[in-house]
Amino acid sequence: MRKFLIAGNWKMNKNSDEAQSLASEIAQTLGRQHEVDVVICPPFTSLESAARAIESSGVKLGAQNMHPERSGAFTGEISAEMLRHLFATYVLVGHSERRVQFAESDEFINRKVLAALNSRLKPILCIGETLEEREADKAFEVVGNQLKAGLANVPADLADLVIVAYEPVWAIGTGKTATPDQAQEIHQFIREELKNLFGDAQADRTRILYGGSMNPGNAEELLKQVDIDGGLIGGASLEARSFLQLVEIASGLSQ
Repeated sequence: MRKFLIAGNWKMNKNSDEAQSLASEIAQTLGRQHEVDVVICPPFTSLESAARAIESSGVKLGAQNMHPERSGAFTGEISAEMLRHLFATYVLVGHSERRVQFAESDEFINRKVLAALNSRLKPILCIGETLEEREADKAFEVVGNQLKAGLANVPADLADLVIVAYEPVWAIGTGKTATPDQAQEIHQFIREELKNLFGDAQADRTRILYGGSMNPGNAEELLKQVDIDGGLIGGASLEARSFLQLVEIASGLSQ
């Protein structure tokens, strides 16, 4: 049985003091619970303070981005080795905001996935369609292409270390949410594509998160879907109470 994973993407929010406060509240409340995997992804400037705050707890540290190269003349970038030095264990790759606002290609995102795995980081590969693509009946085509391109050359024995996050772009930060049936339909499609790529056993172990405005009001119905293994949380992760509620909901469904 796949363990639920609740990951908070703080985006460009929280300075180092604010991050330490929020991370501390989350870590102190959750302690070392093991029913649900919990990850927080602060901005780069807050990674170190958040890492100190969650030390000795069951909460894991993730980053919001990384460069595929180990080092070099890449002004403003952060390498996987730098993230590992801060005890990060997860990294977001291919978030729609990176694809759209920073023109990241599937090939570049794939390089990040491979570099993360080579550095013992677990990449959270984000994929999803825009509203225009969904209305043009291209959702499955877009999601399938992004998935296959993002996972190109990933060894089959490492495939289940990748977490896939389906984020319908039209539901990110808009308050709109895919219905549980809509979300499950895409998640099931992703699972089938993973089986085609890596075989049934690896696909069945790979976690697929929903990343489109999940909140305490809709989480239970989404997480009850057979192929939804957790959430990549945006706005609801910026306040401890709502984020902890999501972990509690997931924990209740794990019993």
